[in-house]
Amino acid sequence: MAKSKDARISVFLECTSCLRDSLNKKSIGISRYITEKNRHNTPGRLELRKFCPYCYKHTIHGEIKK
Repeated sequence: MAKSKDARISVFLECTSCLRDSLNKKSIGISRYITEKNRHNTPGRLELRKFCPYCYKHTIHGEIKK
């Protein structure tokens, strides 16, 4: 069967500061959120400010590939 061309797709958001801190071994994990975006309204990568439980503050979470 062919893939559907739905406008809404599920995306994963990952903390960008945990990725940088993982080189220094400061954080014990990486915060990830699952959300949906409209492919027609937001063709580029999605970035939102979300709470990271590993950093204990609000940070920018960027879209990653599945």
